[in-house]
Amino acid sequence: MRFDLVDLQLFVAVAETRSITNGAQRVHLALASASERIKGLEEALGVSLLARGRRGVELTPAGESLLDHARIVLHNIDTMRGDLADFARGMKATVRFLANTSGLSEYLPKTLAAFLAAHPHISIDVEERESSDIARAIVIGAADLGLAAEHALADNIERMPFSEDRLVLVAARNDELANRRQVDFAEVVKRDFVGLISSIALHAHISGHAARLGARLRFRARLNSFDAIGQMVAAGIGIGVMPEVAAKRCARSMKINVIRIRDSWANRRLVICARSFRALPKPAQQLAEHLRKSAPR
Repeated sequence: MRFDLVDLQLFVAVAETRSITNGAQRVHLALASASERIKGLEEALGVSLLARGRRGVELTPAGESLLDHARIVLHNIDTMRGDLADFARGMKATVRFLANTSGLSEYLPKTLAAFLAAHPHISIDVEERESSDIARAIVIGAADLGLAAEHALADNIERMPFSEDRLVLVAARNDELANRRQVDFAEVVKRDFVGLISSIALHAHISGHAARLGARLRFRARLNSFDAIGQMVAAGIGIGVMPEVAAKRCARSMKINVIRIRDSWANRRLVICARSFRALPKPAQQLAEHLRKSAPR
């Protein structure tokens, strides 16, 4: 089989963007070169990897399998490169850590800063992912640790409790919903929303539940932080969905009210997860223990 790491990087980019054009841009290749590389990869492997359509591409079953293997290969290469660079700088270990949106924005910055201050020879690569993607990365070995919603984890993934992570609705104080204590999501899916930018994992999670109700959420604005969403909601631009801890924090300084969502998917538990905590490298074990001790009570 004659293909190289650039082919694998390109294929992962195409798979994640569902577009050869966008994938080529991500890895800085010309479209013609990218198309030729994908064709060459399919010929080398003897299978079709992509189903091409008017709106982009979809992965074939063989493409899904290659994506898993390519991510593992590229992760191992990155880990090798990073570890060697760390040794050159006097560093000794890197932990690959994935977290969902609310975990990354509301809980982790101070917690990880305290860990890094106490362990100067350990570094952490943190990436935001949707909980289902975190579960998959843990299973295939593309990450050491994750902080994810427990419902997304398979039974063979080990986990430790971290915190409750209820999703709630926020509305301006003069909104018709403002005096409601709770609401069914189906009641509000046709309202104007203020939400997170589409690249953030929580956006995909909420939009997915709207799609299951046969609705497509209408966003008046998309922003990159819960504080920015709160300000837009307070101004009456639309309603929003965010973790309860973020909503209550925003409500202390903004004119918004917090309304619980009755749907079961809104009641989530955040957990620390790994394929096997005992089998983790010592730095990852140390981080897992630090997260367990730092979990909100």
